[in-house]
Amino acid sequence: MNLPTIALFGAGGKMGARLARNLQRSDYVVRHVEVSEVGQKRLKDELGITCVDVDTALAGVDAVILAVPDTVIGKIAASISPKLKAGVMVITLDAAAPFAGHLPDRPDLTYFVTHPCHPSIFNYEEGDEARRDHFGGLAAPQSIVNSLMQGPADQYDIGEAIARTIYAPILRSYPMTVEQMALLEPGLSETVCATLLAVMRDGMDEVVKRGVPKEAARDFLLGHMNILAAVIFEEIPGAFSDACNKAIEFGKPRLMRDDWLDIFKPAEIADSIKRIT
Repeated sequence: MNLPTIALFGAGGKMGARLARNLQRSDYVVRHVEVSEVGQKRLKDELGITCVDVDTALAGVDAVILAVPDTVIGKIAASISPKLKAGVMVITLDAAAPFAGHLPDRPDLTYFVTHPCHPSIFNYEEGDEARRDHFGGLAAPQSIVNSLMQGPADQYDIGEAIARTIYAPILRSYPMTVEQMALLEPGLSETVCATLLAVMRDGMDEVVKRGVPKEAARDFLLGHMNILAAVIFEEIPGAFSDACNKAIEFGKPRLMRDDWLDIFKPAEIADSIKRIT
């Protein structure tokens, strides 16, 4: 089977360059589009890649990857839609814009959404490169989530194969709906996880203000985060002490509103995505 020809938009950006690097290691034919001179220079200097104009990139293309910010996906997708033949797969790297309805009304196109889980904090890979690959796509295995939002069912495998390439190395791959992906991000990963991590950093800064050396506070917090997370997420068997359980029992209502789980309600997710896009 012939591999799809791919047009990569935003190829010189932070995310696009990561994808370009992994695609360069594959057998896919890739055409790179980047509007900024800085991004074009990065591709040329680091990967030896020369960018092409939009019309050249889209001529007879089979798949388009939009490695661009959520706020411009709708504008870019609308601008290239008239240039795409029926059956082309448009791939976005986040569920926000598709969820918000920012993709053109083209029933004859395939819409595929894919997003990395990023390497787990429980990363047992050998070698410094893998252990320090916090983002993924270099040396540490990561899982991915995918959604065939629109298009024939047999297109899922094609989209997933591209996703496995751009985010390699892959640990596991999960099919789901765009709505489920929106629950994961921004819901679980940003509204919950990023916010609580920011709160933890605020707590660390506060104890430093109260006299604890910063290095000691950081080591203490990250070390406890490691073992506490391992127990909570069942990475290892274990149980918290009575004292720790009492601290959680007191701390949760002190830190969290009673209705905080409402952030996962459809209307709340929709409002969050509207703010993002």
